[in-house]
Order: sequence, then C-alpha cells, then structure tokens
Amino acid sequence: MNDSIFTGCIPALMTPCTADRQPDFDALVAKGQELIDIGMSGVVYCGSMGDWPLLTEAQRQQGVSRLVEAGIPTIVGTGAVNSREAVSHAAHAAEVGAHGLMVIPRVLSRGTSVAAQRAHFSAILDAAPQLPAVIYNSPYYGFATRADLFFELRRQHPNLIGFKEFGGASDLRYAAENITSQDDDVTLMVGVDTTVFHGFVNCGATGAITGIGNALPREVLQLVALCKQAAQGNVEARRLALELESALGVLSSFDEGADLVLYYKHLMVLNGDTEYSLHFNETDALSDAQRRYAETQYELFRNWYAQWSAALK
Repeated sequence: MNDSIFTGCIPALMTPCTADRQPDFDALVAKGQELIDIGMSGVVYCGSMGDWPLLTEAQRQQGVSRLVEAGIPTIVGTGAVNSREAVSHAAHAAEVGAHGLMVIPRVLSRGTSVAAQRAHFSAILDAAPQLPAVIYNSPYYGFATRADLFFELRRQHPNLIGFKEFGGASDLRYAAENITSQDDDVTLMVGVDTTVFHGFVNCGATGAITGIGNALPREVLQLVALCKQAAQGNVEARRLALELESALGVLSSFDEGADLVLYYKHLMVLNGDTEYSLHFNETDALSDAQRRYAETQYELFRNWYAQWSAALK
C-alpha cells in the first residue's frame, strides 16, 4: 500500500462561502491548486477545518469530486454522525479517484464504546480497501484509539497505514512509543500546528496536516523542512526550527480551539482571499476583541519573519 500521500505538508482546506452562504467550490479548487503550486504535497477535505458537520453529504462529495477532477491530491475526511454516511464518503472517495482517507471516529452515538468504534472503523476501511487510510485521533471526538485496537484493525485492513494525532505532545509521544515504533510501515502524521517540531524530531512523523498553513503556506513549509533536517541531527536546522515554531506559536494555537475556522478564515481575508469572509452560520463570527488580537499577532509574526528570513540570506 503506497503511503506517499501521507508525507510532507498537507493543508486541511476550509470551505469558502458564496454570498448566500453556500459552498464556493470554484474558490475551493482555486485555493487547493494554489497551495499545491506553492509546494504542499496534498490537501485534506472535509476535516474539521472544512466544516464537515455543516455541509450535506452531497455538498461534501461535490467538493471532493471537484478537487480530484482538478488533479489535486486529495485526502477525504469521513466524519459523520452515523457509520452509513461515513461509509458513503469513503466509497465515493474511492469511486472518484481520491488519494487517501482520514478515518474519523464515530461521534455522539456510542462514541466511547471500543466495540462500536471498531465496527465503525472497519466499515469505512472495507468501503475503500485500495485507498491508504489513517485514523484521526482527537480528544474533540471523544475517543482515543490505542495500540491494541489500531493493530487489530490493521491486521484486518492492510489499507490502514497510519495515524493522525491531534491530541497534543503527550498523545504524539504515545503514538510514537506504542504504535509507529512497533511497525516501521506505519506512518505518523502531526495533526495540530503547535506540535510540528515535537512530531517530526521526537516522534518520527512523516507528515503534517496543517491549519495555519492555509494562511502562511511558505512559512509552514519552511518549518516542516527545517524539522525534517533537525530530525537528522542538523544542529542549525534545530535552532532555526525552534525559533520559527516559537514565533508562530500564537497563530498555531488557534488550531487547538473551537474557533479555529473563524480565525484562519480571517487571516486568509487579511491576505486578500475575500471569498473566506463568510461562514455557513451567520452567527459564527469572531468577537471584535478576538479579531483585533488575531490581527495584532499576525502583524507581529509577519514583521518578525521578514527580518528573520532576511538575516538568513
């Protein structure tokens, strides 16, 4: 099973809105292509960043189809409130030629049950047996996949080739100690922007799925490249990676909160991407204080980065 889609740096695309708050798939494809042209190795759609709970099944699959038709390497999120719909997204991904699956746990109904999650994961993996897949581990979904369940599923489903960890530094270390270090063919993806250095250098991650990378793609690609060098023992790369990750710290921390899509869409609007001005729910909006804070931190980072990168030349 080819796991190359789960390497490098991969933005989790947000879904831009039209004036009537419907998905703007033309803008979605344009942004996906722009990020690939800059150097991203693929995109994820629809994960949490894509607002999957706010889209219909048909809308999500239309977005996937449009991305794949445009030749953009696409990993499909399978989040759903029931296994039937999750299976539908996996099967559709395989049918249209997507490149991988991000398998999200069952939510709400029996979400803490290991038996229910085992059946849920198995059904999704069965629906697209030729697509490489990673399990998306996140405390926000209320279920932590541990090593025994992961390897039980892997024995039955060879297309399960990795683990995307969104749970923070300690969870990344658990995955590295107990899952990826047990099998060299299992890949680890960093799933939260605040742990890129830790994931690559201390946990052997092969890729990162990023939120802030939508707004600062070149800077995040530079961070990932430095972390890969640092993981090989490069002293200078280690120093630079830590400096860059520290400077990105506040902007990256938006990835950890409930308002992550609101923050990152706003940063993209500051970049000039006005198609990200709206959200699907009219009441979903940053407060004036949140908006000012984000703008201040964004300006601070961009000023620092301009001087820092100039000093490297």
